[in-house]
Amino acid sequence: MRLTVFAVGTRMPAWVTDGVDEYARRMPRQIQFGIEEIPPGLRKGRGTPATAREQEADRLRKRASGADVTIALDERGSQWTSVQLADRLRGWFDTAPQVALLIGGADGLTDELQDAADSRWSLSTLTLPHGLVRVVLAEQLYRAWTIVDGHPYHRGG
Repeated sequence: MRLTVFAVGTRMPAWVTDGVDEYARRMPRQIQFGIEEIPPGLRKGRGTPATAREQEADRLRKRASGADVTIALDERGSQWTSVQLADRLRGWFDTAPQVALLIGGADGLTDELQDAADSRWSLSTLTLPHGLVRVVLAEQLYRAWTIVDGHPYHRGG
């Protein structure tokens, strides 16, 4: 199974890369996990936030087009517990060899892109910096795998 995070934004600080790499390294061979960075749309000069979001949506749509399941990350999406995420991961193993998780740019994802996604997922009702979202997402996907695998990493109920 391939879990790919398509994230708008480039040149993350070292702590973001280190954090994501740590959890990617822990993933089992059955899961190919990676992050593909998408250049942000133009917001200065001739660009506006709306046109930037459209540019980003086009880039995200093209890069994630081969996915069997697409998950849009948005603070207004559904919140899943780690166990619920593990249940979804278990289902993806059976039905979705390629899962795309979309992280928008500074102004979020377009409504059209969110509506086209199979699910909208909120990691938190808080607005989180994009780098932190990448690390939290990587950790939660690893945690979900440990729940599926019966590994003692997750000690929650």
